[in-house]
Amino acid sequence: MDSLQLLAEAIEVAKRLGVEIREELIGDGHGGVCRIRGRKCVFLDSRLGPRERLMQVLSALRGEPLLAEQSLRPALRHLLETR
Repeated sequence: MDSLQLLAEAIEVAKRLGVEIREELIGDGHGGVCRIRGRKCVFLDSRLGPRERLMQVLSALRGEPLLAEQSLRPALRHLLETR
């Protein structure tokens, strides 16, 4: 499974868990995870490749209490558990 497919699945899982995903052109930064009014948000720099954006979404998903209840493809679950 390629990074673009994994990214799409990770974004869908994040949205189901209430994580807001924003894809934008981000100046000198590379985006990342933050909280806005208590809600987890991921800013993805649209200039980054799918693999880099995937890693940012995975970073936001780690530690989510309801993640274990989500149905994930084995490749995505493996990435979540190993990085």
